[in-house]
Amino acid sequence: MFARPNTAQIRISLDDIEPEIWRRLVVPIDWNLQQLHLTIQAAFNWWNYHLHEFRIGGLRYGDVVAFEDGSCEGDPRVFNEHEVHLRDFMGPRTTFAYVYDFGDDWHHTVELEEFLSLEDAPKHATCLDGGRARPPEDVGGIPGYEQFLEIINDPQNPEYTETKRWCGGYFDPEWFDLLTVNKDVQNALKANVKRRQYQPKPKKTKAPS
Repeated sequence: MFARPNTAQIRISLDDIEPEIWRRLVVPIDWNLQQLHLTIQAAFNWWNYHLHEFRIGGLRYGDVVAFEDGSCEGDPRVFNEHEVHLRDFMGPRTTFAYVYDFGDDWHHTVELEEFLSLEDAPKHATCLDGGRARPPEDVGGIPGYEQFLEIINDPQNPEYTETKRWCGGYFDPEWFDLLTVNKDVQNALKANVKRRQYQPKPKKTKAPS
């Protein structure tokens, strides 16, 4: 007799950016979409101060309180993300969208790769793998990100100094550190968890004596 699955393996990628920016996670199968939202935020180190929503099967799920404040009046109804759980998608591979920041409009593809029966059911999320750094928060969406990369790669650009200061003095689009991301993911549901404001700077290595 097969054990009941208790874990979901999920792959999340940021749309329309090449090379791909992605993370692979394992999370408890009983988690709801709100818990998944917080975990995606942690996995990419988004700051979680913009609206978000999941788009699944033509329906929208999100924080209904945030949507009821009148800022999105006239939009189709948003259903409560607390009421939908990952276990509701057991079966063939399911893919849906996660959108963060309706200004910059970051679209993510969420793929439920498989459901697992682990001997010890997880109590928090774990990041297994991933690639590349996400764009800076409030950079202006994909067009703004492309312009940002052009500027920081050209020290002769008149906006170079100010742009570097704006992003914390350092930005590497190829950055991904599994230990750092996994620590963020494991703390995703803790109350008042703080996000890093900027990308970690590389540690200086001492020159051989």
